[in-house]
Amino acid sequence: MVHRAPIKALAFDVFGTVVDWRSGIAREAAPFLARLNRGDIDPHRFADGWRKRYQPALEEVRSGRRPFVILDTLHREALEDLLRHHAIDPATLDEAALVDLTHAWHRLDPWRDSVEGLTRLKAAFPIVTLSNGNIALMLEMARRAGLPWDAILGAEVSRIYKPLPESYLATARFLGIAPGELCLVAAHHSDLAAARAAGLQTAYVDRPQEYGGRPAPDADAAQDWDYSVDSLTRLADELCR
Repeated sequence: MVHRAPIKALAFDVFGTVVDWRSGIAREAAPFLARLNRGDIDPHRFADGWRKRYQPALEEVRSGRRPFVILDTLHREALEDLLRHHAIDPATLDEAALVDLTHAWHRLDPWRDSVEGLTRLKAAFPIVTLSNGNIALMLEMARRAGLPWDAILGAEVSRIYKPLPESYLATARFLGIAPGELCLVAAHHSDLAAARAAGLQTAYVDRPQEYGGRPAPDADAAQDWDYSVDSLTRLADELCR
């Protein structure tokens, strides 16, 4: 049996793990596209196209080719690129509408089990974000969705985007604990693999509808995680005995 240090805090990936980004972006993209008379663009595919631009944008910062900028900035740039892909010139659109759609990422709904699961876990552990989302984004999302974080940590605090090792190690340092005393909770095998390589404990939450029922792009990175559950309430059952 593998010996694990007692968990002293839980850090959470947010997009896809705690909130349903695909449905939320599609919901807000639908009226935007309708106003442009672009009924030919499926809102869920639009959401997929926006998310597809996420990692390449982050990699520009992670690689050092670009100074650190917050995710809101990257989301806006990705939106403009996506619009151009669909032959829509963002320069011809209302600026307030573009800002509002960019901020759709602030208004994502939690999965059905998220608030209850986080509330139960919070009773036993400090719970923090370890997300690439910026502070304003995470704060607005938390207040709207009722996510009871103890602290909002992650990329804007560390100035490092996941999955670089320092993003995980910095979060442990901010909490004053050893990496092995911090457990990352995530629905993404690639995120968990990087966290494990940095010395964190790992908890996988299966979210089969994150990509509308399609296999996750990192499915082949699966490992035997320290914990593996199908909801945050189930994780609370496991950890709060």
